[in-house]
Amino acid sequence: MRFGSQRAFCSRAMDPIAISAASGMRSRLESLDLLANNIANVDTGGYKLDREFYNLYTSAESMAGDIDPSTLPVIEKNFTDFSQGTIRNTSNPLDVALQGSGFFTIGSPAGRAYTRNGAFRVSPAGTLVNSEGYGVLDTAGNPINVDPSLPLSIGIDGSVLQSGQSIAQLGLADFTPGQLVKQGNTLFHPADPNTTPLASSAEIQQGKLEGSNVGTAESAVRLVNVMRQFEMLQKALNIAGEMDRKTISDVAKVGP
Repeated sequence: MRFGSQRAFCSRAMDPIAISAASGMRSRLESLDLLANNIANVDTGGYKLDREFYNLYTSAESMAGDIDPSTLPVIEKNFTDFSQGTIRNTSNPLDVALQGSGFFTIGSPAGRAYTRNGAFRVSPAGTLVNSEGYGVLDTAGNPINVDPSLPLSIGIDGSVLQSGQSIAQLGLADFTPGQLVKQGNTLFHPADPNTTPLASSAEIQQGKLEGSNVGTAESAVRLVNVMRQFEMLQKALNIAGEMDRKTISDVAKVGP
């Protein structure tokens, strides 16, 4: 066996190990970013945690050729877990929580957005806004204007009352799984702008807030596991590199 053919054989034998390890490390880094963001928002009202879906990538070239197809671990997609967060009492009449499936409608600069974060307040102009200062919309898609000097009551059906009179109704909407994508940490918008929201049957609870659905203990365990996996893949990559260097060094000593 000539030097050139020996080196090519060694490269074919060792490269898949390094490539697979590097691909695994990249997917674990993406998981770490996702987990870190979840943990950072454990106390963010209405935050919905993100999860990842792993798969194996197979190149079209290897599928079409005569060689054995190589597969690489990748994160195929991220998805948001919309499960209910814990509802806690705040005794603030401007805090409202949703029990069940649905979203509040918000007028953001990018258009209509949807959220589970019901930490509202009244702006100096008398408009009901969310924590970011965006207007809370009614069933007709208009901002809700109130009298800042009067107490405000919100009914279980979303009716907004002052002095015993109904002045507006919170605009609630619902979507099927996969229709919404994140716009920041607590706002969502439809992936397809032409999506028509569904009616929501959620129950509104005044003086309460829905917390994040991030499980602190679960996230911490997953974070440790992903870091350990990354370290093992890093060791595998180092071993593969050392084996390549040693093989090439030994082959270089072989004459024609």
